[in-house]
Amino acid sequence: MKRNPFVAGQFYPAGREKLRQTIAGMIDPAASPKTSIALVAPHAGYVYSGPVAGAVFSSARIPGICVILGPAHREIAPLFAIQVRGSWVTPLGDSPVDESLASRILAGCPLVEESEEAHLGEHSLEVELPFIQYFRGDAAIVPISVSHLARYADLEELGRALAGAIRDDGRETLIVASTDMSHYVSRKTAEKKDMAAIRKVLDLDPAGLFETVTAERISMCGFQPTTAALVASLALGASKAELVRYQTSGDASGDYAQVVGYAGIRIY
Repeated sequence: MKRNPFVAGQFYPAGREKLRQTIAGMIDPAASPKTSIALVAPHAGYVYSGPVAGAVFSSARIPGICVILGPAHREIAPLFAIQVRGSWVTPLGDSPVDESLASRILAGCPLVEESEEAHLGEHSLEVELPFIQYFRGDAAIVPISVSHLARYADLEELGRALAGAIRDDGRETLIVASTDMSHYVSRKTAEKKDMAAIRKVLDLDPAGLFETVTAERISMCGFQPTTAALVASLALGASKAELVRYQTSGDASGDYAQVVGYAGIRIY
């Protein structure tokens, strides 16, 4: 299956050159990209979250394979939906799905089901892809959409299976967890709540992240994919994480009464 873009012209420019120019204006040309295990990156419209995404993707060396975990913003049938073959298209080109690694993940976790339909219309994975393509045009991907029904035990199982598949595959792979932070609260509230969640990511504490977001009712839409990515990162030897950049939609809109928060975090 060739998955065509659904939010080009909405979340990001639909024209190839305009998109390249937009991303070029959001990356950090002075950054020294480093080998990383995972990134946490936002998925809003580029005018709002693009500078954070640009900063965090600039901080990491992009290898030949990227596993992208994103929240499903609508109901999907599987708990974890993976696409095993085909490609994803953006204005910057086609990115093939790495069938070998995707098949290993599918075989290693009974909760993962093959579903191309679950990815149709979903933006949380799609908006990460142009940044990957900008830095590594030949990168292959493994897209996994995560249901909001996933419990911590489910995410732990996914994370361990993901780490096992990457380890057995043997090729360098980057995990990208797609999430925005607090939604439609004041900047003061967003910063307070978001930093509580961010601290758990920086502490490499997946259970703590899940518990904090749930208990504090933080509207971090991708906390479940981020939890799974943390579990996988720890199993792959992660020992540190750094907050590369944080800002809110108010920095673009000027409206600080109702903001969405964005964080870019590198795990290594």
